Amino acid sequence: MPRAAPTEELKLIESIIAAHPGGIRIADIEAEMERRQGARPNRRTLQRRLQKLIDAQRVTTDGESIALVYKLISGAVVQASGTATVTATATAEAEIYVPVSPEGATIRDQVRLPLMHRRPVGYQREFLEAYQPGETFYLPEALRRQLHEMGRTSADERPAGTYARDILGRLLVDLSWASSKLEGNTYSRLDTQNLIEFGQVANGKDAIETQMILNHKAAIEMLIEDADEVGFDAFTFKNLHAVLSQDLMRNTDASGRLRRRPVDISGTVFHPVALPQVIEDCFTLLLDKAAAIPDPFEQAFFLMVQLPYLQPFEDVNKRVSRIGANIPLIKHNLCPLSFIDVPERAYIEGTLGVYELNQVELLRDVFVWAYERSCQRYLAITQTMIEPDPLKIKYREALIQAVQTVVKGLRQPNQTVIAEVARDHAGEADQAAFTEMLAAALHQLHEGSIARYRLRRSEYLAWQHSQAMG
Repeated sequence: MPRAAPTEELKLIESIIAAHPGGIRIADIEAEMERRQGARPNRRTLQRRLQKLIDAQRVTTDGESIALVYKLISGAVVQASGTATVTATATAEAEIYVPVSPEGATIRDQVRLPLMHRRPVGYQREFLEAYQPGETFYLPEALRRQLHEMGRTSADERPAGTYARDILGRLLVDLSWASSKLEGNTYSRLDTQNLIEFGQVANGKDAIETQMILNHKAAIEMLIEDADEVGFDAFTFKNLHAVLSQDLMRNTDASGRLRRRPVDISGTVFHPVALPQVIEDCFTLLLDKAAAIPDPFEQAFFLMVQLPYLQPFEDVNKRVSRIGANIPLIKHNLCPLSFIDVPERAYIEGTLGVYELNQVELLRDVFVWAYERSCQRYLAITQTMIEPDPLKIKYREALIQAVQTVVKGLRQPNQTVIAEVARDHAGEADQAAFTEMLAAALHQLHEGSIARYRLRRSEYLAWQHSQAMG
């Protein structure tokens, strides 16, 4: 078949992308072009064609590295050669945008200019160095007070992570789904719930998408289980990256390690810092400054601004920033930030405002809107929750250890075993009540609830198997 002219090929590529509202990977574009044209396109040529569509603001990208997908920009109309006109339907969601301040609107307009009209910039170390914890604030005082009012929960005087544990099942699904969706993941919320609670992989989904969801779940569990120990330190964030990037990095050795090679980010004129020593120095400085910030919301937003801007890891930086932003909220028993319903375009453009202009106002608009949305969701849920039993609070840690004793020991959950384990974990006066609590916990234990008892799925399945064999 004769090779298509460049203009016709651009129309073909655009029509293929338009047919995939959730986004399409470059490999799938290649395969579809081969099906239609009878010959596989040259990858470099295809990349140039895609960049032309991006520069012309016809196409945008979501995600990074192997999770990168191409999407038609809201409102674009495609006329492919020999076909009817195709209007992008991606866009009921893409057209939704958060309310923006005048400053945010100015940033949005600037980052929407074609790439040729945006000045290439590199990493500005001064942007990080100029920030002084306790003196510099990306979130004004009145806004911080507003966020505290919105995010306050009934668990504010209880141990770190209590509120997040109370809503753990819902939070695992919401945050795993919403954060993955911002990377172009096409799992629905129901698909995500079935995967997290029952291990059920959605039909027709890429293994990468499934892995991304499971990595988010593991990362959130890590933060909540170790709420007293995690913090703004290199150990926490390298391990957070290792969990979020598991089996998703082309270079497996880069998982959990700081970047040692240059990276490029498509769709922007920003060029991240390349020198490993500068990356390491700035990473240390970034975390030191974050740890010294007195306000949990300022800490959360500072991380969302500065960590993706530095790009300390080869990939998965924005995911690390979104999950990491929840650390101070979890530790202070504030309502978490799930990113539910956050418009992808608003989030991307807010991030570009930081990359290219070192201006935070548009991303701040997104952050505040997203947090208000999260609060509405979770505080409505907790209003219907039963008031916690004081005995359950008193024996919370003991109950976790008792459940672990039974499950990890592959013991049968019969009356004799439960009574024996209860004697080792509760005072004499509370024996009867603790025995009932342990029996109920074991009876209600399932794959979707094992995280609250700090159990691995393999341990739970081995216990189930031992019961069946017994």
